[in-house]
Amino acid sequence: MNRSGQLNFALIGCGAIALQNHFPGLALCPETRLLAVCDTDPARLEAARRCTGATVASTRFEDVVTRDDVHAVIIATPNVTHAPVALTAIQHGKHVLCEKPLAMNAGEAWSMARAAEQAGVRHMTAFTYRFVPAMRYLVHRVRQGDLGQPYHFRACRLQDWGTRPLGWRQRRDLAGTGELGDMLSHRLDFGHLLMGPVRRLTAHWRRWHEFRGNQPNELDEWVGVLGDFANGATGVWESSKLATGRNDSWRSPDTVELNGSHATFLYETREWNRLWIGRPGGQQLECLEVPREFWTWPGSPRDPAQGDPLVTFRYDQIWEFVQAIREQRPCAVTFHDGARVQQVMDAIVRSAETHQWVDLPAWNHTS
Repeated sequence: MNRSGQLNFALIGCGAIALQNHFPGLALCPETRLLAVCDTDPARLEAARRCTGATVASTRFEDVVTRDDVHAVIIATPNVTHAPVALTAIQHGKHVLCEKPLAMNAGEAWSMARAAEQAGVRHMTAFTYRFVPAMRYLVHRVRQGDLGQPYHFRACRLQDWGTRPLGWRQRRDLAGTGELGDMLSHRLDFGHLLMGPVRRLTAHWRRWHEFRGNQPNELDEWVGVLGDFANGATGVWESSKLATGRNDSWRSPDTVELNGSHATFLYETREWNRLWIGRPGGQQLECLEVPREFWTWPGSPRDPAQGDPLVTFRYDQIWEFVQAIREQRPCAVTFHDGARVQQVMDAIVRSAETHQWVDLPAWNHTS
């Protein structure tokens, strides 16, 4: 089943992310099909069944992830359900890709990682932006030493949601955190990917609107973090849903800048096929085109000239998940990566609530 033959998937949660990112990714992969869909909203479930052609549909995840003919599960549900769904799927031998943030806290996230390892199943955290060609090339340049001694990391994500409703993402019991888990979690992962573990941090967050869409808004709409990495570099993160006039989609500003002894690198998600580089003594940044071999994930059959490149890079995430299952190897992004980010998120919450610096433990697989 792993190396060849049909792989049957179940999609748990049938919102926009599931149908725009995950379902098209499955369509890229030969001998792979979406067998089952699940959503607690019957109307959304029926719409997803019609859209995907799935032959099994249920409002109860237990009815889906325990099926013998389901081999892998994609979880795109509210954060509070990630751990229960994943642990049940893992218990029944299913490979699992789970949306970020991986869980409601680091304890839950590490329990998911341990369970998946002990069961011998493939596990992936959906840090989708790792698959942007420009980010892949930036990682390559950093790992080959082009940055030199790292000095600074800074990431900024700005969106304009005004007072529009955010659904379950504005409820503490369902989401845990607001902008922190929704958007900053990706940028925390960028920090780990490019710089390694965070050693300590201090954080602040704010909520301006008590209501969105006539429903209570309980969670942060802006978060800022200052930290130190274990490699000696400084880190600065900012993410907001209240950057008026800055768009509310993937076309809104999303930048990472690295400063080192040999170079500065600037990444912008919207510039998917280029970076910017600053050299010692230079007066301005220069454009750095991303080589074509980085435009798609290794082996992916996706044509980068087809569709919106700010959307289609996301399909490579499913390709990597499927290939890891077939090749019986770890995914490029695992539950360990998700748990490490969750560990930092927990520290950010503590710091924001106590107004103090928080030290982080060293990375391990059992925290």
